[in-house]
Amino acid sequence: MTPNGAVFVCLGVIAGALIAGNTTSLAALLVIALVLAFGSRQRVTTALFWSALIVLPLAGFMSLVWVGIVGRAPHEIATGAEGSRAAAASYVALVCLRLFIIALAIQATFLHFAGWTPLRFVGGLRAPPTVKRLLTLTLSLIETMTQAVDRARTALITAGIITRGRSLRNLRNGWLLVQTVWLTAITIVIARTRDKWTIEDTLARLDTAVAGNLRFSTEDLAWIGVAAFGIALAIGMR
Repeated sequence: MTPNGAVFVCLGVIAGALIAGNTTSLAALLVIALVLAFGSRQRVTTALFWSALIVLPLAGFMSLVWVGIVGRAPHEIATGAEGSRAAAASYVALVCLRLFIIALAIQATFLHFAGWTPLRFVGGLRAPPTVKRLLTLTLSLIETMTQAVDRARTALITAGIITRGRSLRNLRNGWLLVQTVWLTAITIVIARTRDKWTIEDTLARLDTAVAGNLRFSTEDLAWIGVAAFGIALAIGMR
């Protein structure tokens, strides 16, 4: 699969998950997302773990609010129906399953390009050079945020404001860590755009680094057909 096909397939599964209005259509899309993950020939355990990790906090919070406290689903409240906790639980399951499919589709797409560098992936996209340049610079901000977190955490631990492990001090001064990370990230970005990128002529080098477009392969078309089937299924079962 090329990056072009992967983008279309991932967006197709996400669109289908957003359109789907019942658990049956979502279950079909979940199967498609799982097939996409296993089709990468990589270990899918990590993708399933991270997808579940994203959904579990939301599932717990929504279950507490809608099932435990409110006891009715939102559509029952809107229509003035008496409602039930079973309907509220069904609503929570629908939302959480939709989010899980979206997260899994993104993780499965990453699995197909586990051995690729970001520049190679962006370079294979059939997109204007300006779009590729902006996408590459945006992806570089992920590493910037990682460095900002490491620097801010190290500085605050050294100053005795927070600790390495769990503590009441971390809970009390957690907001200081957020502010420090934000200010550190801004400082790094300004330094890179004003000095580092200018000296290294980064923007001009990016045009060469992301040059080239990959054509849609037969595998791309097959996967796009599967994603289109998922969208049609979601629309048909609404």
